[in-house]
Amino acid sequence: MSTPSRIGPNSIIQTVGSLETAFGKRQAEDILRKIGQGHWIGNLPTEMVEESKFHALVIALQQEIGEKVTASILRDSGERTAAYLLKVRIPGPFQKIVKLLPSGLAFKVFLFAISKNAWTFAGSGEFGYGSKPYPNITVKVTYPTHPVVGNFYLGTFSALLRELVDKETTIRPDIRKEGNTIVCKYACTF
Repeated sequence: MSTPSRIGPNSIIQTVGSLETAFGKRQAEDILRKIGQGHWIGNLPTEMVEESKFHALVIALQQEIGEKVTASILRDSGERTAAYLLKVRIPGPFQKIVKLLPSGLAFKVFLFAISKNAWTFAGSGEFGYGSKPYPNITVKVTYPTHPVVGNFYLGTFSALLRELVDKETTIRPDIRKEGNTIVCKYACTF
């Protein structure tokens, strides 16, 4: 039997934080209880978590508050995760070097570095990036979930690329279900 894939705890920490910001602490806690996710109240993870826990939260939120609101919460959660990564995980000297590079090269160097630890957010899925025909990022989510989850990665990559590659970065997402996989393609412009 294989070990379940794990992802970073910020997937849950920041999603709960975004939910609290959007609805207020009391109502967010009521929502979490109602959707069977009350165990996160006052008990957020501090270590890597099984990816199933994040996807269960995403699915339950979408069923309760709808796709549009869940997408907004996940995008904000991704942005919060990016802020955490910039503050705690991505070394300052590396950030300074990447910011000095031309945008195209900065994109390649940064995404190459990210790819070494992609499992921390892709879990059992796949991560890829390229520069042809334009800078792009792909996350394939293989764990059963809903396409709305792609908004978490959209928020994360948008915030990271704006901070490290070019503050004018825009990302055009194409998030869709293909068979049992959610394919998240992000076309980047800077």
